[in-house]
Amino acid sequence: MSHPAAEPGRSHPTTRVLAMLELLQAHHHLTGTDLARRLGVDERTVRRYAARLDDLGVPVVAERGRHGGYRLMPGYKLPPLMLTDDEAVAVVLGLLAGRRLGLPGQATESALAKVQRVLPAALSGRVQALRETLGFTLAARDAAAPSTGVLLTLAAAVRERRRVRLRYRSWQGADSERDLDPYGLVFHSGRWYATGHDHRSGEVRTFRVDRIASAEPATAETGTAVTGTAEAGDYEIPADADPVGHVTRSLAGVPWAHEVEVLLETTLEQARRRIPATVATLTETGGGVLMTTRAEHLDGMARMLAGLGMPFVVRRPAELRGHVRDLARHLDEQAGR
Repeated sequence: MSHPAAEPGRSHPTTRVLAMLELLQAHHHLTGTDLARRLGVDERTVRRYAARLDDLGVPVVAERGRHGGYRLMPGYKLPPLMLTDDEAVAVVLGLLAGRRLGLPGQATESALAKVQRVLPAALSGRVQALRETLGFTLAARDAAAPSTGVLLTLAAAVRERRRVRLRYRSWQGADSERDLDPYGLVFHSGRWYATGHDHRSGEVRTFRVDRIASAEPATAETGTAVTGTAEAGDYEIPADADPVGHVTRSLAGVPWAHEVEVLLETTLEQARRRIPATVATLTETGGGVLMTTRAEHLDGMARMLAGLGMPFVVRRPAELRGHVRDLARHLDEQAGR
């Protein structure tokens, strides 16, 4: 069901009442201060909204005292999902963009179909026109879709600090079982990654979620996966944990045929603007920035260096210098045509 969007710059009271219902649905309990802040109103207005919901047959329980607040009556069955026009368009745009980034195509297509099916006819036609005419400069990516169950299990484990037992297949095809204290989930370039403390290696590791065959809660005492017996709070996530940074650094270190070191005669800030963390590790050093990476093909690395537009010195491998010279001769020939 869709409702008329509020006028630009202000929200209709009915929209805010529905927003309060959505917040109470999503959270077991919220204080009046929390609701007022999220809705952009004062606490007196929140009390009026609670009374309005009660008039509409939605039982909102108001609790007084230090730990007081608002919650829905336990067991109350909420009405079907309600979206304003703006919210419906936002959902559709998010699904279209997600599909382009590499989210599972089947899930996004079915979700788009369901959303469009419940839109009013006028809005549905406009949204369909948007779908048919919207273009992207970002190239489409093929998704490596993980198991939804594995993904949700890992997300819950991170939130609850719950250790999990994984069955994992490496890029070389080797199967293993390991206990993981997950620190976070990262979506990057069409793939999902989980990062955390791997008890098998004793190190912080990155795992592709689509290669995880199963993920089950593991008991803190034995590390044995026994569904339903693990307790939350098995571990603490270090304050300096950086799942996104760890994943990008791990991908930059994926083994290839050639280890490359090049001194870039520029500043670290300038180098970071041109070279993503997933491509290389950048370290400030005497004379510039040391770029460390791995490459499968040295001719491709030569083209990348030429495209940076900054002076550089190849440290290793020596063969890379020959590929740079070959590229220079090729460009010189093209310039003379």
